[in-house]
Amino acid sequence: MARADAHTRLVNWLKVALPLIALVLLATLFLLADRIDPEDALPYAEVDVEARAREPRMTAPTYAGTTSDGAALTLAADEARPAAEGTAAKAQGLRLQLDTPDGSRTELLAPSAVMDQTQREIVLSGGVIVTTSSGYRLETAEVAAKLDRSGLESRASVSATGPGGEIEAGSMSLGQDNQTAGAYVLVFKDGVRLIYRPGG
Repeated sequence: MARADAHTRLVNWLKVALPLIALVLLATLFLLADRIDPEDALPYAEVDVEARAREPRMTAPTYAGTTSDGAALTLAADEARPAAEGTAAKAQGLRLQLDTPDGSRTELLAPSAVMDQTQREIVLSGGVIVTTSSGYRLETAEVAAKLDRSGLESRASVSATGPGGEIEAGSMSLGQDNQTAGAYVLVFKDGVRLIYRPGG
């Protein structure tokens, strides 16, 4: 009987003590926790929403298509802004890849680019680097790339290295060879200077 009374007293005491201990622990957690600054709650609060609405942009856009002569054209950029009234579509950090039907690949890298819808071309600028699967690496200030057919043309002087050596030229172009069906050629013109290095 005494054991049952002791057990009852213990249970009744624990019914009061355990909730109190839980409240003390909970209050301690709140008192010791780092205080939250409401100003820091929104890390994106510095973004100018009105400016973004005025100048819409896309992050990491890509485009893939086929030209009229069967080449695969792929465009990718770090950021792009669509055309607006009075301004053309622009891109930053542009990468262009052209895979022609003859199995060749040409890649272009440029800090910036502008889309010319009337000419169906994209103009890469800011220091363009062109590499080809045939082993050429070219540097020029500006290149116009056709979007409806396979065609590249520099709009400034070109410095290039390739299997034969080093080339300096006033301009260059890449397009279909008029004399050989299905072939594509890289042509240097306007005062070409070649430093030939035998054996590449």
